[in-house]
Amino acid sequence: MSIILALLAALFASLTAILAKIGMEKVNSNLATAIRTIIVLVMAFITVIVTGKLDTISQISSSAFMFIILSGFATGFSWLFFFKALAIGDVSKVVPIDKSSVVLTIAISVLFLGEPLNPLVMSGGAIIAIGTFILIGKNDEKKRFTGSQIYIVYAILAAVFAALTSILAKVGMEDVDSNVATFIRTIVILLFAWAIVFFQGTHKKLKAISKKGYLFLALSGVATGLSWLCYFAALAIGKVSVVAPIDKFSVVVTIVLSFILLKEKATKRTIFGGIVITAGTVLLII
Repeated sequence: MSIILALLAALFASLTAILAKIGMEKVNSNLATAIRTIIVLVMAFITVIVTGKLDTISQISSSAFMFIILSGFATGFSWLFFFKALAIGDVSKVVPIDKSSVVLTIAISVLFLGEPLNPLVMSGGAIIAIGTFILIGKNDEKKRFTGSQIYIVYAILAAVFAALTSILAKVGMEDVDSNVATFIRTIVILLFAWAIVFFQGTHKKLKAISKKGYLFLALSGVATGLSWLCYFAALAIGKVSVVAPIDKFSVVVTIVLSFILLKEKATKRTIFGGIVITAGTVLLII
């Protein structure tokens, strides 16, 4: 069941990036993140109410609360860097770098959570990493790295915090309902995102966002909410070293959608990299 949930999380995660890219046109990336988080919080709250788990929040231990909150901050930083990268770089280039967090996630889960590293997990993770580096490829704009290619730095930082998110969430969700944990984390992210927006003064640009922008940011938020609910449910019942890599399969779906919907250029490298990542994901599912 954890594998099915992880695959669903990957599907919705891919839709998140595509919808956000469309909605972020002429919109500050941090402001876009803050708007999307409102939708995610509403979805998380409705889920907690429907499942009847709202009263269990008071029963969560202080240590679990701490790790869930830290996971929320890690997600907040990951989002800010990811959507900053997405605002200035192509989806088909940013997403593969961000999803390279899979290697770090597997390493940390083995070292700190004591999860077994069997041959299939190790091989699958390695193949996914190779596929990711193939997708990143060589810089086509070496002469302008400080300008148009700074998205690479933002995407790498997003990957580091994404890996920390999975580990901290796994520790914090012990004996805690996954939907409740997602709800608490989203509150932290919402406060974090809007604090940055007001600090930067970008909240003044809310009226300048078009109806189309709001629509696609809202849809991106819905996709994120569904992705989170599936991912953290999978994480609660499965192993981080298996769930996280399968979730990263969203990179392949995202690249395909970016070619079809965003008309980004398809190259032999991106196609081959996508095939390699798919092969690595299959090894993890077996």
